[in-house]
Formats: sequence, structure tokens, C-alpha cells
Amino acid sequence: MTTVKILSKGQIVIPAEIRKKHHIEPGSELQIMEYGGIIYLIPPVEDPIKEACGLLPPEPSLSKRLLEERKGEFKQ
Repeated sequence: MTTVKILSKGQIVIPAEIRKKHHIEPGSELQIMEYGGIIYLIPPVEDPIKEACGLLPPEPSLSKRLLEERKGEFKQ
């Protein structure tokens, strides 16, 4: 984890290794989000759907579980 200081106008400097890794260049836009007391800087991606693929584990299958629960509801 890297620590950065906030400049007088509320700016921060993103370390070079992180900028290079995520292809953040001058003029790039970042999304900023706060959730649960944590501030996230989200780098740009060319294809958000492709980037999200594989993010969630294949098991347990939520859809399979929901279908099993629904079958139980109709048996009563």
C-alpha cells in the first residue's frame, strides 16, 4: 500500500507504477466512488463487460440455488 499526501487544492499524485499499470495518462478520467467509508478511484477500461468477466466465483451458483428454492415453494 502506498501513502500519498493531499495537495492544497485537494489533489493527489498517483504513483507512476500504478499509473503505468492501469494506463492512466494526463487527461485520463477516473471514476471516484465512496462506499463503506472507503474511497475508490476506478481507472478507465475499454470494455467494462469484458473486464468484469470472471470476477465472481463460479460456485456457489446463485441461480441454481434460487431455482431449487422455487421448486420447494411449488411443492407445498
